[in-house]
Amino acid sequence: MPKSVPTTEHAEALEALFGLQNLELRVNLSKEELFLEAIANDRGRIRPDGPDDEQKAYPTKLGVAGPLVYYSDPTCTGRPVLDTFGVARESIIDKVWWKPDFQQFDGDKFDALLDRVVAHLNERGSHLYVKDVYAGSDPSYARPYRLVSEYATHQFFCHNMFPKDIEGVQDEDAKRWTMLNVPSFECDTERDGTKSKRIVCLDFERQIALVCGRADYCGVVKKSMFTVMNFLLPEMGEMSMHCSANVGQEGDGAILFGLSGTGKTTLSADPNRKLIGDDEHAWTGAGVSNLEDGCYAKLINLDKNDEPVIAAALSMPGTIIENVPALPGKRIEDTDPQEFDLNDNSCTENTRFSYPLSANPDVMPGAKGPHPQTIVLLTADAFGVLPPVAVLEPKDVMYHFVSGFTAKLAGTEVGVTEPKAAFSACFGAPFMAQKPSVYAERLAEKMQANEARCILLNTGWGGGPYGVGKRISIKHTRALLDAALRGDLDADKVDYEMHTVFNLKMPTSCPGVPSEILNPRNTWQDKEAYDAAAEKLRVMFHDNFEEKGFGELGIEAVM
Repeated sequence: MPKSVPTTEHAEALEALFGLQNLELRVNLSKEELFLEAIANDRGRIRPDGPDDEQKAYPTKLGVAGPLVYYSDPTCTGRPVLDTFGVARESIIDKVWWKPDFQQFDGDKFDALLDRVVAHLNERGSHLYVKDVYAGSDPSYARPYRLVSEYATHQFFCHNMFPKDIEGVQDEDAKRWTMLNVPSFECDTERDGTKSKRIVCLDFERQIALVCGRADYCGVVKKSMFTVMNFLLPEMGEMSMHCSANVGQEGDGAILFGLSGTGKTTLSADPNRKLIGDDEHAWTGAGVSNLEDGCYAKLINLDKNDEPVIAAALSMPGTIIENVPALPGKRIEDTDPQEFDLNDNSCTENTRFSYPLSANPDVMPGAKGPHPQTIVLLTADAFGVLPPVAVLEPKDVMYHFVSGFTAKLAGTEVGVTEPKAAFSACFGAPFMAQKPSVYAERLAEKMQANEARCILLNTGWGGGPYGVGKRISIKHTRALLDAALRGDLDADKVDYEMHTVFNLKMPTSCPGVPSEILNPRNTWQDKEAYDAAAEKLRVMFHDNFEEKGFGELGIEAVM
C-alpha cells in the first residue's frame, strides 16, 4: 500500500478533486477493521422486495477468523453492462471502442452529475471509507488507485484484489485514479442523462470512476479499473490481457486466453507450474505481470475435490463470499463456511468468492514472470466441430484472437435449445477500452519479438455436439497443453494436416492422446452431419468478422 498518508491530506485531496467537505474519512483500515465495519454499517437492499436498509454483510460461525458474507442488490449480481459508460471527451473519443456495453456519456452531463453526487454526500454528512492500492504489480506501469466508498465491504474487496506496497512508482499523484462509489445516490434519467437510476462511468481525462445507485456488485470495483488499464497500457506500447498466466520449472512462461467455462483458471492451476495469476495481466518489455493481487472465482456448482484451493480458502480470514444464499432455517452467523450449498442459485448464477492471490499454493514472486514462450487461445466448442488442438500461424492468431469464440450450452439460458456461438473480441470485449486491432497488433509485436508459439486449444466436445458427443477429457486436454508447452507440437517435431473448412493446422499425433481424435471429423459417425455442422460454424465466424468490421481494422480473414 502507498506509504501511510495523514487523514488530513486525504481530506484536502478529496476536497480538491471532488469538493467533498466535512466528512469523516476512515482511511486505509485493516481488513479486520473493515470486516467489523461492514457488518455494523453496510446497509441496502438484499431482497427483490426488501427495504433499502437491510444488513448486507455478515460473519459466519468463524467470526473474524473466517470469511465475510456479502449480498449485493438483487438487480446487480453481475456487471451492469447496459449502465456502463465512458465520458466522451474530445481527447479520447476517437480512441475508445464504443459499444453497447461501454457507451458514450456526455462530458457536461457527467460533470453535473458528479457535482450532484458530491452535494448529496456533503448533505448526508456521514462517513466514507478510503483505500489506497495499485492497479498493476510492476512500477513501470502501475497506477495508484484510490477507492472512496460508502460500503466497507468494497474496501475489503479492494484490498483483496489489488496490489499493495509497490515501490518505485513515479509521480503518484499525477497518475492516481479515484473511484467514488455511492450506492445511496440514485440517478434521475431525465435530469442526469442515464439509462436507469444507476451508473458506472469512467472519465479517462479526469481519471475518475463514478459508481452510483444499485451497482454494488463487488466486481464493479475490479473490472472498472481493468478497463482503465486496458486503455492506458496500449498507450504505453504495452499489452493488457484478459488471461491466466504461469511459469514452468524450466522458466518457460505461458499465457492462456479464454472466456468463462473454457478452462482458463483450471488449466493454469498446474502443480508443475507456478501461477502468475488467473485473470488480468500486462505483457511489457520486462515480461508478464499480474494487474491484481487476488482471485475472484465463480462458486456456483463448485466441486471442492476439483478445486481444493478455493475449497480451503472458503474458511480463511480475509475472504469474501458473495451472493451465496443462507441455508434454510439457519442464520449465517451460525453457519460454517464449508456448509454453504454452492449449488444454490436462488440469488444468482453468478455467485462469487474473493480471496488473496497468496491463498494459492505456488505463486511466482511478485506475481511476475518471463516473456511467454507459448500463447494458448482457449475455446469450448459445444458444436463439436473444432479440432482439440490446432497450431496457429501469425495471421491465424490475429483472426482467432479478435474473434474470441466459445459456445454457450443448450439450457444455460431460457430459449437456448442448441449450442449458441459466443464471440468476445480479445477474449474480454466489454473491458477492452480501445479497438480490438490495437490489442491484436500489440500481441503480434510481442509474439514476434519473443518468438512465441500459439495454439488454439478446444476444451469442448467431440463425436457430435453437446448432448450427442462427449466433452474432450481433461486428461487429453492437459496432454495436448503439456505437449505444446514442451514444444512437441512445433513444426519440426510433428506432421500436420489441414482442416478443409476452418483452414487450421492439426497435428496428426501427440503423446498421450489417441491420434484418431485429433481430426474431429473422424469422431463423428455421420460425416455429412459433421460437414454441415462445421460449415454452419464457419459461417458464424464469417458473419461475426463482417459485423464487427475486423477487415477494415486490418485483420485478415483466414477462413
